Amino acid sequence: MDLEKHAQQPDTAPRTAELRASDADRDRIADLLREALAEGRLTADEHAERVEGVLAAKTVGELDVFVQDLPIAHRRAAAHATAPHRPTAGAIPMDPDDNVVAVFSAAARKGRWRTGRRIHAYAIFGSVEIDLSEAMFDHQQVMIKAFSVFGSVEIRVPENVSLRGTGGGVLGSFEVDTLDATDEEAPVVFVDGWAVLGSVEARPRRGKLVADILDRVHRTVGKSMRKHLGH
Repeated sequence: MDLEKHAQQPDTAPRTAELRASDADRDRIADLLREALAEGRLTADEHAERVEGVLAAKTVGELDVFVQDLPIAHRRAAAHATAPHRPTAGAIPMDPDDNVVAVFSAAARKGRWRTGRRIHAYAIFGSVEIDLSEAMFDHQQVMIKAFSVFGSVEIRVPENVSLRGTGGGVLGSFEVDTLDATDEEAPVVFVDGWAVLGSVEARPRRGKLVADILDRVHRTVGKSMRKHLGH
């Protein structure tokens, strides 16, 4: 059942500007516009016009147009390094830590579980659900190889990780909502593979955050506050 040998994909990953925009991408640009309005850099009419354009934008490049003349957008871009579009060499093993297989059936990984560095998902006339929204990340980079043949693979991630996709579809749908974390140490989830007369979908789950990242932020803020107060 090793479909990788039969579906070697060419290196045709789209540029960032050409990627389809997610709701998280639109929210990020809307936040920048709201701050620009508060700073007096935009009038109320300009803000309303740009927000309307953000809601209608289809790609990341179309979204960037609405903030390219705002200083705050460039300051944030410099402050947060963009996650890589491919795993770092040697970071991901060739053999999977976990196989999730559904053949004329359904299979799932969800809840509080510990994810490895490489997960293979096969949906053959079946459905696979991989929910990382409550998972424990032991590694910063995680690869999910998803293969759907007359089936579906659904992947959900927390909102505070980075999400990247480089797969494709053959008479099928392969959709990954690009997501950029503001914490440079946040996990990066790479989704690769093929959808053949089936579907592969990866999106953030609204309201779900990686707990250990939040704990680290709270510890950092607490340490800073104690230093400021002289404790």
